[in-house]
Amino acid sequence: MNAGALDRSKVYLLRLYDGNVDDIAARIDVLLDRSGLGSIASRGETVAVKMHFGESKETGHVKARFVRRIISWLQHEGMRPFLTDTNTLYKGTRGDSVAHLRAAAEHGFTFAAVGAPIIIADGLRGTSEYRVRIGRKHVDEAWLGIELVKADSILSLAHFKGHELSGFGGAIKNLGMGGASRKGKLEQHSTTGPYVRATCIACGTCASWCPADAIAVGERAVIDEEKCIGCAECVVVCPEHAMSIRWDESTDIFQMKMVEYLSAFAALKRGRIGYINFITDVHPLCDCYGSRKVPITPDIGVVASLDPVAIDQASYDLVNEAPVPRDAGLSESYRQGSDKFRDLHPDVDPAIQLRYAEELGLGTRDYQLIEIAESARSSAG
Repeated sequence: MNAGALDRSKVYLLRLYDGNVDDIAARIDVLLDRSGLGSIASRGETVAVKMHFGESKETGHVKARFVRRIISWLQHEGMRPFLTDTNTLYKGTRGDSVAHLRAAAEHGFTFAAVGAPIIIADGLRGTSEYRVRIGRKHVDEAWLGIELVKADSILSLAHFKGHELSGFGGAIKNLGMGGASRKGKLEQHSTTGPYVRATCIACGTCASWCPADAIAVGERAVIDEEKCIGCAECVVVCPEHAMSIRWDESTDIFQMKMVEYLSAFAALKRGRIGYINFITDVHPLCDCYGSRKVPITPDIGVVASLDPVAIDQASYDLVNEAPVPRDAGLSESYRQGSDKFRDLHPDVDPAIQLRYAEELGLGTRDYQLIEIAESARSSAG
């Protein structure tokens, strides 16, 4: 980082002390005060807190007790927050709003628990959308969850983790992919394509997860390429690792489309989007899979910024600089300070989303990390 401090975007870090995750909740008000997130909305205005409520049996999502503190802070500032997400492409527990709200409640996201209502941003079946022309390289028209667009401001509340198609998922993915309607998600996934290896045992797991009903199972699984939307759910759920992506430029384009969708939100909400990343339970894969995974790093803390590129770059660097727990799923050749996400997903370059977002003017990778001092914990309400 060669530029002076004035040219850098500020990223504020609330570091975890003594491995006590609950310590975050006690001090998060200080992080929010210092980060400038109060500037995204005025008193009386609505704030869409965009997050992931977690799949059944999944543990990596941001926990309700932390969300409650964030909601309370927003309300104290006079804002009117609501929690939101969009429905999924895949056949998990969040495919429509009825199932989605049930899944959220099972993880503690109720009005009584967090103090705010939940409004699914793309409606009952993922078709309540807002079309905006952006004229980008890969996306001409973006399809966004309409309630995110109608809100006065947006606060991205992301769980930072690995991802099988983008290398990692943070602020950029939480809003760029997670804020798209079903049609928008389909457009972003459309360039990836899996194939079946000879090790397939025809168990049918892939077919049961496929959102497009593109897989038939006989002596082995067969993918209908005309129906396949390239979401790669089959790759992750296959118990025999018999599904694989045809790695070419498709994952690069996937990341670029994701960034272009974020640019649609940025154009509509100039100066009205804030970002928080929880760097805890950093799992190797997306939170969309309903199972507990071994974290690839000890819990680090929470970061906040008004810059989506800076906050993801800082999160990326903090994870790579952290030590490696045992049984983290990394190769024996891995060393602290190397790229954990490239080690886990060697055919994906996660920096593409960062470089492209910077190229489109969404933020800068050149950041100033400002750590909230331990002495500040006594200041939290």
